[in-house]
Amino acid sequence: MLSLSPQDDSSPAPRPQRIAVIPGDGIGPEVARAAAGVVLAAAERFGARLELEWLPLGADHYLKTGETLTDEMFAHLRDDCDAIFFGAMGDARVPDMRHARDVLLGLRFRLDLYVNLRPVKLLHPALTPLKGRGAGDLDFVIFRENTEDVYVGMGGNFKRDTLDEVAINEMLHTRKGVERIIRAAFEWAVANGKRRVCMSDKANVLQFSHGLWQRVFKLVAAEYPQVESRHLYADVLAMEMVRAPQDFDVIVTTNMFGDILSDLGAELVGGLGLAASANLYPGRVSLFEPVHGSAPALAGKDVANPFGMILTGALMLNALGHPAAGAAVERAVVECLAAGEATADLGGPLGTQAAGEAVARRVRAER
Repeated sequence: MLSLSPQDDSSPAPRPQRIAVIPGDGIGPEVARAAAGVVLAAAERFGARLELEWLPLGADHYLKTGETLTDEMFAHLRDDCDAIFFGAMGDARVPDMRHARDVLLGLRFRLDLYVNLRPVKLLHPALTPLKGRGAGDLDFVIFRENTEDVYVGMGGNFKRDTLDEVAINEMLHTRKGVERIIRAAFEWAVANGKRRVCMSDKANVLQFSHGLWQRVFKLVAAEYPQVESRHLYADVLAMEMVRAPQDFDVIVTTNMFGDILSDLGAELVGGLGLAASANLYPGRVSLFEPVHGSAPALAGKDVANPFGMILTGALMLNALGHPAAGAAVERAVVECLAAGEATADLGGPLGTQAAGEAVARRVRAER
């Protein structure tokens, strides 16, 4: 990681940290440009040396070349880059979305990015649909296991397209996979001064696979006596996130339930347009992407909300060892929301690029 401390003039300067930007499809390139400008403004303001490399791994490239994620490109991303900054993928010209599957899911699985980190933090009280809730009531993170569960794609069809068809998707969990995501949640809680970790599953129904989660959670929790451990079934957790969100600091759960619960969390704090996420393997190159889709109908109109990708950029700066820069980006978004400097979906008058420039100006002006 690049140190933020002054460098000894007698030692060689470290190379800039290389960020591969994959803008993708639809509104992806627009929000990527806006967010990249903010990331570079924060880097300049706080003395971080970053180098952005733009890679055309989207539908246009696939339709032109037939390539998705080549072995050479994967090796470059794995070996030569410090982070991957991902826009959005999805294009109707590729009906099976092969390019999106090969690139995005390919990177998640091939880089073994087993942590999907989803912050749930209210940045302005007007954004939550919950009556009487403020910023102090909604500030937790969800650790979603990111490489197992039904997402591994094991299964098949028998007697397809007949009245006797059988369709199977297999749920896969390993001791290694379960333990490392649970441990990551506890480690994050300790490192960030959080007091509570809640694990969620459906072991009352899925007794074998989620029974593994129950047993491993108890074993790992015993190693962190300073952290309060709690278990809730996934359906109960969904209700409690709405009823009493202030009761949570860190939630850790399976891939499937994490997918659902993290989107519920996003809606509680303003919707997918503000939802950031990080796909992590601690200590290795990781991938950072906003949660919203490619929204093809909005592409090229300068109306897409860039705040989700900008906040994702803040997560990336933190992971690259620049927490002051990441915190400044988040504060700048909060200030823009308070001042009404936002896109129309958030009640503001700005376009995509102008909203990004508003955040960048506030980052540069920070004292």
